[in-house]
Amino acid sequence: MSTSTHALRRVRESDATAILAAFSSAADMARQGNVSTLDQAHEMAAGLAAPSRHGIAIVETSTDELVGVVGVSVEPEDRLGWFFYWLAADARGRGLCGRAAATVANRALRPQAEGGWDLERLELGHRANNPASGAVARAAGFVHEGTERAKFLIDGERHDVLTHGRLRTDPVPTTAELPWHEEPARG
Repeated sequence: MSTSTHALRRVRESDATAILAAFSSAADMARQGNVSTLDQAHEMAAGLAAPSRHGIAIVETSTDELVGVVGVSVEPEDRLGWFFYWLAADARGRGLCGRAAATVANRALRPQAEGGWDLERLELGHRANNPASGAVARAAGFVHEGTERAKFLIDGERHDVLTHGRLRTDPVPTTAELPWHEEPARG
């Protein structure tokens, strides 16, 4: 897949089949949630479309099929968001997630008067042994802020988590943005 054939739009409940396919594409997707049935995929799609979340689908433009998600769980009273992302296995390794993450982070931190979501801070965390996720965070302009030692328990083994943040006042990354296939409906 070429990144030039991808765009962003809001997640829809009709994306459930593609969400199930993505979760079936790689064992590491289990860290993103429990999706092994179509009902669970419908629940995830509904959750990503909830008012407290900005669930943004990364889609193949020719088919409008979801291949990944960049999401922001918003805490409006603090004007901050917890940032997350994932891709189906066959969409990985081409810089697509980094471009999508940069696009969404830029929109999230832009003032509402400029078409943004008016957040002041974004946060994310990833396993220290997941350099691909770290590359996505850097591409989206996040700054490493610390290490949470032995935070995650995965298959009986403790894993450190690297935490990152991005402030509205941080420099905007030079990562090329993806186009919006459909503008998000709310700020």
